Amino acid sequence: MRKRQRKKNKMKDRIYVCHTYYHVYVACLKELNLEPGKRGNATLVLSTMSNDFGDLQKRAEACGLFEAVYMFEEKEDVNFPEIMKYHTDRGNLFLNLLARIRYTKLLGKAQQPYVPVDFKEYGDVYVFCDSDPIGYYLSWRRIPYHALEDGLDCISTYDTARYDNRGHFKLKAYLASLNLIFIQNGWAKYCLDMEVNDISVLPYPCPKYIEKPRKELTENLSGEDKALLVRLFISNIEEIKSKLAAGRDKVLLLTEPLCELDVRERIFRDCIDQYGKIAGTDSVILIKPHPRDVLDYEAIFPEHIILDKKFPMEVLNYIEGLTFRRVISVFTVVHAIRFAEEIVYLGEDFMDHYEDPKLHRQNEEI
Repeated sequence: MRKRQRKKNKMKDRIYVCHTYYHVYVACLKELNLEPGKRGNATLVLSTMSNDFGDLQKRAEACGLFEAVYMFEEKEDVNFPEIMKYHTDRGNLFLNLLARIRYTKLLGKAQQPYVPVDFKEYGDVYVFCDSDPIGYYLSWRRIPYHALEDGLDCISTYDTARYDNRGHFKLKAYLASLNLIFIQNGWAKYCLDMEVNDISVLPYPCPKYIEKPRKELTENLSGEDKALLVRLFISNIEEIKSKLAAGRDKVLLLTEPLCELDVRERIFRDCIDQYGKIAGTDSVILIKPHPRDVLDYEAIFPEHIILDKKFPMEVLNYIEGLTFRRVISVFTVVHAIRFAEEIVYLGEDFMDHYEDPKLHRQNEEI
């Protein structure tokens, strides 16, 4: 009886909470960098709050890297009117903080019916984008966790913790350290550390930042590891390969869910018009939609090749022999791209022509 009880209470190794395909990709890289004997013991949780993972759960269960894969019907605050009433400006710092304390606890508690696992059973809890309700939930349950940056070097252009809490940040950070309110990206009491790719590019410090370069996770991947990633993320690989085989001078446009749909269409038409030609000659244009981009590219750009949006663009690195003459990006960080001869990164100056700079120059507003 005692042996059975000890086995029942044994801690599980690791669990990853992912909101995007990129998050799952990084979780896979972390597992692939373990010794072979330690792989396959992790749990993967896929949040449906902001992303459609399609049949990824089934493929992740079969890939051999995870012992279990769960879907998590994470709920935003707008689903709870009784919570949203505490999310209004009362015109007074003290009253706002009192309301925020109540909001923090209620939003965390509201997730309980939807959480598919007992996080207290795991030795290490890894959370991408703890600004989502999962961060509030873990803080409400007083469960320590490791935070990981949402996207590659994303805090360098948009420090959401400081931007969302501009004005009396030190006071708010202190209250977060007491678990009275919640602040993401390394400021919550139960956040053990915040893993980032490159501390040197981050304009504002956080004592919990730890540097874990993504490059270190990819440089030792074997051919078998790369093939596993391609199989996991691309279900229609032969169709993708046939599209990628078209033409010698291929230009890849990476889209993002920018602005309203009509402005978004204009942005990417302008990208193609300005950078789609090679030495003045038309090239083959391929468009890789962002997984959360809802613009209908096949209908709007029928003359170009549209790739499946349900995989992280980094997986293109692992398709043998694939090379693009040029890759065009507005905000997608391109440091990890190894499949392009030339990269055009447009950034804030380009976006200034399409929307109020305050909407994308967030760090300048802190």
